[in-house]
Amino acid sequence: MSFKSRRTEQTEATRRALLDSARALFAQRGYADIATEEIVRQARVTRGALYHHFRGKEDLFRAVFEEIISELGERAAQGAMTAQDPWEQMRMGAHTFLDACLDPAVQRIALLDGPAVLGWETSRELDKQAGLGIAEAVIGAAMEAGAIERGPVQPLAHLLLAALHEGAMLIAGAQDVGAARAEVGASIDLLLTGLRRRGEEP
Repeated sequence: MSFKSRRTEQTEATRRALLDSARALFAQRGYADIATEEIVRQARVTRGALYHHFRGKEDLFRAVFEEIISELGERAAQGAMTAQDPWEQMRMGAHTFLDACLDPAVQRIALLDGPAVLGWETSRELDKQAGLGIAEAVIGAAMEAGAIERGPVQPLAHLLLAALHEGAMLIAGAQDVGAARAEVGASIDLLLTGLRRRGEEP
């Protein structure tokens, strides 16, 4: 292995350690209660290493946030692909997303702290980048297959993502998370059933 390859691996390992440390700490106590000194100590790197990879704590938080919402999008897409029926793909994608939002790290970082730290517009834009394309693809496929009524794909994708996000916020803020998950899931099913093409079996 060349010196350059080893250097690249070390650089990537350092960045990964910072991301993992920050993710764990932010999930445990939230952004406001975590100091950069604690992040670098848990990551076993220097403070200079943090500022080599990130502009500061907020920039590191954004990287963690982007990683989590990217994972959410991937999990929802994988969940959708477990079904054959196009309408059921929409349903499974939605339920996989809601299940992922039971993760305390997702709740704290993506749902609660994200808008507060990054600003509502930035967090919303990043959410959209991670999930809108997937939602449009699944909805478009369902329309092409005749499983749901035809209509403008992009506005419908925006509306469904908004419903899922609000549902996830209800789950994150609930005292009984399990009960909230069941209620939100049932409500999403009602919304999706309303999209079925007339004459389709529920």
